[in-house]
Amino acid sequence: LRGQVTISSVVHLAGLKAVGESVEKPHLYYDNNVLGSINLCKVMAEYDCKNLVFSSSATVYGDARSCPIKECHALSATSPYGRSKLIIEEMLRDTCSADPDWGVVILRYFNPVGAHPSGTRALQAAEHAPQQAT
Repeated sequence: LRGQVTISSVVHLAGLKAVGESVEKPHLYYDNNVLGSINLCKVMAEYDCKNLVFSSSATVYGDARSCPIKECHALSATSPYGRSKLIIEEMLRDTCSADPDWGVVILRYFNPVGAHPSGTRALQAAEHAPQQAT
């Protein structure tokens, strides 16, 4: 692709996302989520693409003691999945500090659920089996 196209921005939505699985297989989550993000940033820099939207997670807040959670709430992930997202966020902040040409937006999602199998509605909280870290 070098010289054929110019990539100005990347939206990074990739990553493993099951809290329970991350507790059982932490290395899988650090390898895929953290190392995958590092490799993505390296390739972006090679192509002089330094604009990134990163899909993080509200799990970086851990067990929040107040509701609603505000963006300034303390960060304290309680699972390998959450910690992988928090590590990536910190790496991206360090990247921006080291090179001000980088522009990064971090999106944190609350309560992601999938669609109902019928395709006619979203799953309700009671229908979605939560995956809690023990």
